[in-house]
Amino acid sequence: MGFLVNATSRSGKCGLQEGDAESSVLLFCIVSRPVMELVFQVKEMEELREGYSIIGLSQGNLIGRAVIEYCEGGPPVKNFISIGGPHAGTASVPLCGSGFLCVLVDALIQLEIYSNYVQAHLAPSGYLKIPTDMTAYLQGCKFLPKLNNEIPSERNITYKERFSSLENLVLIMFQDDAVLIPRETAWFGYYPDGAFNPVLPPQETKLYTEDWIGLRTLDEAGRVKFVSVPGGHLRISRSDMKKYIVPYLTPSCGSSKQSIRRILSY
Repeated sequence: MGFLVNATSRSGKCGLQEGDAESSVLLFCIVSRPVMELVFQVKEMEELREGYSIIGLSQGNLIGRAVIEYCEGGPPVKNFISIGGPHAGTASVPLCGSGFLCVLVDALIQLEIYSNYVQAHLAPSGYLKIPTDMTAYLQGCKFLPKLNNEIPSERNITYKERFSSLENLVLIMFQDDAVLIPRETAWFGYYPDGAFNPVLPPQETKLYTEDWIGLRTLDEAGRVKFVSVPGGHLRISRSDMKKYIVPYLTPSCGSSKQSIRRILSY
């Protein structure tokens, strides 16, 4: 990602660098940092008042969406470029692998994944979505159900209004992604409730058809780009970055002249 941004960070902290070219926000933040703290920080950034863009990497896309959906009275987000984001959740603990030990750990974690303790101490548990255990997911998962407006009694129309105000939503999926299960979650595709097959395309999920966060509104307005690129998780080529990302980081996209650069990632 050095092609797009020159930012440094240390574990548990967010690196920030002022720029002088295209207006963009790339947020690098460990999930343990409170999301609302970031929301408040964004609201106070004068250089963003005319609007800005967000590029998210992997789970950082969920923090980026939280900034969009939860930030009342904040500067407008013009473009949201999502690179390999688990938007509809993931059905396995990310980055563990397929060895026997990881399979065992995965199984053990899933048994208590929605407990208060695990939710408070294991970042991926906030978006781990087991399709055969939807009741526990909706009741115990602390982050994704709210972000996706999945809980019927708690749906917030303002989340939909803010997200559907984007000028462009670019969803980049990696064809050989073995970290996100299923890889189509990068497009908001997922399994149906109660089963691990088939994988539903985004347009057939309830989140889309009932338009919980405004994804259908954006798509019908021609403002969603579903992009598929070769490679494994986050293995995007320089040429694909130039093709699918750079065009949305120019002043012609409605950005201001200043830029705050961060990366949202694992």
